[in-house]
Amino acid sequence: MPRNGPLALSFHALVVMFMLAPLVVVCLVAFTPENTLSLPWHGFSLRWFRAVFERADFIQSFYNSLILAVVAATLATLIAVPAALAITRYRFPGRDFLNGLFLSPIIIPHLVLGVAMLRLFALMGVNGSFVWLMFAHVVVITPYVLRLVIAASIGMDRSAEQAAESLGASRFTLFRLITLPMILPGVAGGWLLAFINSFDEVTLSIFVTSPSTQTLPVRMYVYATESIDPMMAAVSALVIALTAATMIILDRVYGLDRVLVGRH
Repeated sequence: MPRNGPLALSFHALVVMFMLAPLVVVCLVAFTPENTLSLPWHGFSLRWFRAVFERADFIQSFYNSLILAVVAATLATLIAVPAALAITRYRFPGRDFLNGLFLSPIIIPHLVLGVAMLRLFALMGVNGSFVWLMFAHVVVITPYVLRLVIAASIGMDRSAEQAAESLGASRFTLFRLITLPMILPGVAGGWLLAFINSFDEVTLSIFVTSPSTQTLPVRMYVYATESIDPMMAAVSALVIALTAATMIILDRVYGLDRVLVGRH
């Protein structure tokens, strides 16, 4: 197997450094004792982390984002799994249209979707509803689950299913004991991507949230338009730490290669 030469390794190192540099800078700025966005040249301080935990609105927005992301990702998975199995296994009129419909939120700008849903929810009289905010998130994150589940479904060996079916297994038993375990890496990876995209979504959410249902990204955006203190860096550092911890735990318990790549 050919090895990467010094030039290729240097290029990869530069790419990784370029991607990580903004995150490192944000995390460093979060520890500044100053009142402005600056690197902590004169010592480290936790004052801005304390300021975050003293803001009840940020804490509530975090819980809103967490609950919204978990529920929306779960609903998107429940929709995407049967849709992916139907698209990959059956030929029926409108199959390509259904596939395109499910994947269309990826190519439609979220700004356009946000304006459209704002108008739709206004006509329905449900502006600011957490349930309809959840519906909006399900629409935009379902394609991420669908693509990974379709990839897992196409690549699976169906001989075990055929053997179980020949022995009289019901469709539910077949799905629960054979199909689902075989496509589980795609399902888990899709759920994870859906959760991350829902938690980070701001362009769409800013149109359909209300003061009582504001998510953390929307709260951060609104705060950043009013102030330039380092508290936003502290919030960002906390989110980065939470994401990193989640990925490490997931890797230890299940394995990121199985979730994101599909290796067994």
